[in-house]
Amino acid sequence: MLTDSMLFQIIAHTPRWVFALFALLAWRGARQLLTREVSLVGVTVLPLAMIGFALYGVASAFGQSQAGLLALVAWAVAAAASGFWMQGRPLSPHTRYDPDLREFLLPGSPWPLVRMMGIFLTKYVVGVTLVLHPALAHDSGFALGVSALYGLFSGIFAGGTLRLWRLAIGADRRASLA
Repeated sequence: MLTDSMLFQIIAHTPRWVFALFALLAWRGARQLLTREVSLVGVTVLPLAMIGFALYGVASAFGQSQAGLLALVAWAVAAAASGFWMQGRPLSPHTRYDPDLREFLLPGSPWPLVRMMGIFLTKYVVGVTLVLHPALAHDSGFALGVSALYGLFSGIFAGGTLRLWRLAIGADRRASLA
């Protein structure tokens, strides 16, 4: 059980860049609470960065252990499953794509913020946990669970981006036929 003193020590020994990254992700996520116009590149870069951050989380936690390959497989399976599920879900009826401007009009949503904080907090908690209990880096069950969680977030980001790309491709085709 964490005491106040342990919690203070954990926060005191957290590198400053971690707080800066948290602030950046919170700011980016908060911006997505509002309706906004985003380019095709813009809807792709952030999900790719978050997927990269999740993969970095798997590699940094388990890459040097025997559980490393199993962790990557767990990430990939969870990412594929959640990505397939997410890309099959309908977009908000308020989502629009303008093929002339190559921009989306996206309604505000709390879910991007939730996903970004989910990956960030998973990385932070796993990092702290492995500092306090280094043997867990070699525990297959821990590696599988954490990696599957990273994969879940990654797939949801990827599936959401694929939905938007499909909307853009369909609109571009219709525009070129007109």
